[in-house]
Amino acid sequence: MDRRQQKTRASIFRAFSKLLETKSFNNITVQEIIDEANIGRSTFYAHFETKDELLKAMCTDIFHHVFSKDLRSEETHDFSSDNNGLQSKLTHILYHLKDSEKDISGILSSESGELFMGYFKGYLSEMFGKYLSEVQADAPEEFVLNHLVGSFAEAVKWWIKSKMQYMPEEIAAYYMAVI
Repeated sequence: MDRRQQKTRASIFRAFSKLLETKSFNNITVQEIIDEANIGRSTFYAHFETKDELLKAMCTDIFHHVFSKDLRSEETHDFSSDNNGLQSKLTHILYHLKDSEKDISGILSSESGELFMGYFKGYLSEMFGKYLSEVQADAPEEFVLNHLVGSFAEAVKWWIKSKMQYMPEEIAAYYMAVI
């Protein structure tokens, strides 16, 4: 994707995020996104076929880095030297969600929340699958994986609803203590 396309895509994401702050997902129209992004209809459809596809792309962009294999030093956190442990990975994820708080809160507070959580759980399932050996449980792996994914997703929803009053390190430590 060239710079112009990246800039347009970012503009569409910003417009969508801004609309999600005040309107529910189902009540946002493509025309409102187009107007807010100050682009043409054909430009929007060159990037996304539907509003659902826009949401999926937005989630994918957020999750692509959040769930990357290599953790590196970033503005709000640095896990580059602790790249292997589950607690570090969870804390890293929480920092990225905190950095994207406005977008995430807007998405979760509307009907799009279930779509977002579905995408999120898919990424979590893949990530937790790599750490199953760290979890000692006398239960089938599929059950343990489902429990880890579901409980962490619900912990994140709780954390966001409580306005992220706890630091990511605290939430990750609480989660690890419970599992």
